[in-house]
Amino acid sequence: MVLTPSTMLHLGTTAPAFSLPDTNGKTVSLGDFKDAKALLVMFICNHCPYVKHVADGLAKLTKEYQAQGVAIVGINSNDAAAYPDDSPEKMKEEVKLRGYAFPYLIDKEQAAAKAYQAACTPDFFLFDQTRKLVYRGQMDSSRPNTAIPVTGDDLRRALDAVLAGKSVPADQKPSIGCNIKWKTGGEPEYFKTK
Repeated sequence: MVLTPSTMLHLGTTAPAFSLPDTNGKTVSLGDFKDAKALLVMFICNHCPYVKHVADGLAKLTKEYQAQGVAIVGINSNDAAAYPDDSPEKMKEEVKLRGYAFPYLIDKEQAAAKAYQAACTPDFFLFDQTRKLVYRGQMDSSRPNTAIPVTGDDLRRALDAVLAGKSVPADQKPSIGCNIKWKTGGEPEYFKTK
């Protein structure tokens, strides 16, 4: 495991397009969420201890905000051939185990991760109603083997601000976790310079 921080994509970036299958084979695209008040794109996986640490809290948080009109997707970009715990079959099991209500998408070609400059799992990207990036970074300050509880505070503050039509503070902390498991030779330039 390589401990990796978010790249901290520039605020104001337009949400990159994606069109990916979910765990049931249904294609989900950026355009499917055009009427949502906000869009949260999360790069997660099954086996990372940092994702496991927040998974139950993440399931709860996402259900709360989906009920308020926020569109949410989870994307798994890990190389499933090298990391079988991140295979589509295991993703389907994870959805059931965690009670994820959001589409959990398979980024087999890793194109979505590269478009979002995702670097780690978990990595969070929040876009406002115009699909401009207003928040990227950590869910909260909790990490495995710490006494800090999983609350989702940082992400909740950003989501609440967007839903209230207010600006999200630009002082944002990177997420940190396992690096995305790139296919051999497929590491993007932004990741190699980390």
